Amino acid sequence: MKLIERTLYMDKLKNVIGTPDIKVITGVRRSGKSKLLEAFALYLNNEVENANIIHINFNLSEFEKLKDYHTLNDYIENRYRSGAENFILIDEIQMCPGFELTINSLHASEKYDIYITGSNAFLLSSDLATLFTGRTFEIRVYPFSFREFLTYYDLNDVSSAFDRYVAEGGMAGSYLYRDREEKYDYIEDVFNTLILRDIRQKYKIRNPVLMDKIVDFLMDNISNLSSARNIADALTHNKDQINHKTVANYLDYLCNAFAFYKVRRYDIKGKKYLSTNDKYYLSDHTFRFAKLGTKNLDYGRVLENIVAIELLRRKYEVYVGVLYKKEIDFVAIKRDEKIYIQVADHIDSPDTFQREIDPLLKIKDAYPKILIARTHHDTYQYEGIRIIDIGNWLAGSN
Repeated sequence: MKLIERTLYMDKLKNVIGTPDIKVITGVRRSGKSKLLEAFALYLNNEVENANIIHINFNLSEFEKLKDYHTLNDYIENRYRSGAENFILIDEIQMCPGFELTINSLHASEKYDIYITGSNAFLLSSDLATLFTGRTFEIRVYPFSFREFLTYYDLNDVSSAFDRYVAEGGMAGSYLYRDREEKYDYIEDVFNTLILRDIRQKYKIRNPVLMDKIVDFLMDNISNLSSARNIADALTHNKDQINHKTVANYLDYLCNAFAFYKVRRYDIKGKKYLSTNDKYYLSDHTFRFAKLGTKNLDYGRVLENIVAIELLRRKYEVYVGVLYKKEIDFVAIKRDEKIYIQVADHIDSPDTFQREIDPLLKIKDAYPKILIARTHHDTYQYEGIRIIDIGNWLAGSN
């Protein structure tokens, strides 16, 4: 498979070399965590003088004997080299039961710079503080961005490339398949056999049929406000009651495995977060194509999903904006920076343009406001609001 340097993540890894944190690489299955760790090992070998790299990949049979945490600890300690820069890189750490005992012991020795990846249902962001007694530094890896897609295929025509990205998405493993249906077969297999299997194994799911129904509902309702209660109500048939608390738990599991990302609502006028009704976005929009097909597809929702994940990739806190009962697609916040964003497919007709721009015009503060759409034009302004072509925005050329 062709490899590209994922600069965004490599730079983060380079910047934390030598810090005392346990570096934990997380992200949805098959998003490139293992390849990133391999690339980082190569960088350390080439660029760090006197580096001693202890690299373990539990996907490989040669490390089968290390799936006991005592044995793992002994293996690493026996390879420690005095006077060297000692790096520990472990891929799929969860395959060693009790791994946290070894990692905590090695970290406490203050002899190693530690980097690990793991299956997301077993190495959750919410669990890191409990698992590890030392401070952790989490690096979240997402499927390929549009910019990485351009680099991978060496594409220059942003407009036509974006059409292709909408269809093919960011799961790079699917790029090896020439036929689009075969690509979607691969993507569906990743979702069903890796992501959902991990969740069922981790949480001992008693009702896998309900889990599948919730997944289909969320995929079909991307960009719609949802809650555990209204999902339970929508899935209730033939007087078979579905407990909304069970639905809430399953939603948490799906988000913990990075299959979906939850986006909360934010009251722009009241400057407060709202606790009811959230939106759920897929980690890669083509999971929806692979599971539900592409008929009757609402491209506006797909574009909104793409923008949501890109904002997360760019390290924004992302919220759904609410103002005077009107909805703003996204309020993106990063420290003192705040951006209001509307996303649309086409805004060619005056009515559509006005409908999309009106919520932004009602916001009276001075923070930037942008409308992202498939304009096929250079960026322009309308009453202080920037109108940006989505391909250009994603490519960083806006």
